[in-house]
Amino acid sequence: MSQTVDVLILGAGAAGLMCAIEAGKRGRSVLVIDHARRPAEKIRISGGGRCNFTNIHCSPVNFLSANPRFAVSALKRYTPADFLKLVESHRIAWHEKTLGQLFCDDRSQAIIDLLLGEAERARVRFSLATAVSDISKPDDRFLVETSTGPCRATSLVIATGGPSIPKIGATGFGYDVARRFGLKVISPRPALVPLTFDEALRDRTKHLAGISVDAVVSHGKTRFREGLLFTHRGLSGPSVLQISSYWQPGDTITVNLSPDENVLDRLKVVRKEQPRQDLRTALADLLPKRLAQFVAELHGLGGRLADQSDKALAKAADAIARWIVKPVGSEGYRTAEVTLGGIDTDELSSKTMETRRVSGLYFIGEVVDVTGHLGGYNFQWAWASGHAAGQFA
Repeated sequence: MSQTVDVLILGAGAAGLMCAIEAGKRGRSVLVIDHARRPAEKIRISGGGRCNFTNIHCSPVNFLSANPRFAVSALKRYTPADFLKLVESHRIAWHEKTLGQLFCDDRSQAIIDLLLGEAERARVRFSLATAVSDISKPDDRFLVETSTGPCRATSLVIATGGPSIPKIGATGFGYDVARRFGLKVISPRPALVPLTFDEALRDRTKHLAGISVDAVVSHGKTRFREGLLFTHRGLSGPSVLQISSYWQPGDTITVNLSPDENVLDRLKVVRKEQPRQDLRTALADLLPKRLAQFVAELHGLGGRLADQSDKALAKAADAIARWIVKPVGSEGYRTAEVTLGGIDTDELSSKTMETRRVSGLYFIGEVVDVTGHLGGYNFQWAWASGHAAGQFA
């Protein structure tokens, strides 16, 4: 059945729902279309099912983009405090974890229910399990052909996300729409994703799978200190996911496996106090035993401490504090939390999220070339960019 609305939003995720709510509050007739059978699937699975819905330390420095200043306007106008106020108005219990991350005490469904409740109050309508076959703008309105019939709209908002986590139906549909209207797209790639080793290093580290340590992982001047996890394919854990957004194929990363220790000073003390102890045993006091053995074998370390020169101890310390690793790749979109790249922000107004070339066409959320760090930042960008577009669409 043909229908006409003021605002048609493609994508019933975090950004799309926020935009729908805000546009509906302004009295606009709003229809949200999604190909999935249920809305907000990414919210549902986020944060281990408890939804890391924002981060109290959110600022533009926590985002990657070809234009680092683009996100400033939207983030200033809708802050973590604003979303937290909404959460508390629905009496959703929450708690703060490390580094300012805010999670639901209960399941992430609470955030979905909040958004759907606000959308209902704003008289937003939904058409789920609906496929879009064509989009055009033959006149002053958009014409969107769908599996449930054509829809015409004055404003069209693309909130379809990126191709990360394809198991929930994620695709690059939004990029196709942008290209159809002649907009530039910065080549997307997986971000916040585990990194993988080549076959030789994978064979040497596969017995370490499951070992987790606190580590500092660096790429150039960028560094993150959080957990690091060895996997059967390579490295994961928050510190590695963070650095993956900066890493490029062919690059190395540097890992400090014992950031709280001055390893060289520690080894010198042990050499003085326990000269007969083997260097590998001393390393095992700093790292999990299997990891210590791997480091020793990788760098040819061993022998009585009494026989180790200061230079030899410095080599051992460097092996722990500056392990230089060259990943061969990443696990790809299958396990990537988000997508780096997307709609070039030069195409958009930072105030309204409307495209400069096509009146009434908006892009918000992950589909845009704005990618946050791990820890609630990408949800805050979804809320902020959706809120911004919702004031104008």
